[in-house]
Amino acid sequence: MKTNLVNLAERPAPIRLGCFIFTLLLLWLPIAAPIYLLVRDANLVSILTMVILYAEFITLLRLWGKNVYQQPQILWDYGLEFTRRNGVELLCGLAIGLINIVILFGVQGFLGWLVWQQPTILLIKIIVEGFLVGLGVGFAEELLFRGWLLDELERDYRKSVALWTDALVFAALHFIKPLAAIIQTLPQFPALVLLGLTQVWGKRWRRGRLGLPIGLHGGLVWGYYMINVGGLIKYSGQVPDWVTGVNNNPLQGLMGVLFMSILALWMRGRTIKG
Repeated sequence: MKTNLVNLAERPAPIRLGCFIFTLLLLWLPIAAPIYLLVRDANLVSILTMVILYAEFITLLRLWGKNVYQQPQILWDYGLEFTRRNGVELLCGLAIGLINIVILFGVQGFLGWLVWQQPTILLIKIIVEGFLVGLGVGFAEELLFRGWLLDELERDYRKSVALWTDALVFAALHFIKPLAAIIQTLPQFPALVLLGLTQVWGKRWRRGRLGLPIGLHGGLVWGYYMINVGGLIKYSGQVPDWVTGVNNNPLQGLMGVLFMSILALWMRGRTIKG
């Protein structure tokens, strides 16, 4: 059995990825299925199943590293280092993400495309909630896409191929939803690809550490969460939705794509210089 697992490391990346995903689903479905059947609260179902899925994902990653690659500390190898440097880079990423959100909406406010409003709920509440949500999303998605997936791709392919494949898969997997919802949110695909590229370049700039990508991703989510959930803005309607963002989502608008392009180019420049 152990020999077969070692041999798996020599198989092509698509086979390794398929085996990992199949194993993860095999472990998750027997637990998730009863929850879907017995729990009526949709939000609770989503929370429980996702927490279980991610706990199993991290556990499987450790077993995968130890038994397939003989890397008992594979989370560290993915860039999940619990060091002061990685912590500082995480905080820098949070700051960069928040600043970009402030600039994005600040410019639109200056141009008269939106109006700032008083928060609809307690400000400190949305600040804390947004921070926790942002950090959770940043940690989960970066370990998945810039940790495990990028590592598997880089074992087989050139860095440029791994870069673009990782970014495209990252963007595409955000569209696992009903067809009507896919069509409605499709305009955000270019911005998601740009974010995926930015995060890979960010990890490479920081010598493979995940602190900066986690922080940057978390900062972007945190900033948007506070503005959206807190009801801090109202669009004036002076320009079409495709400029500011379809369905009030900045990633689905020209401004969001423009700012993500600037961030991606800046991060790529850091990577080249670094």
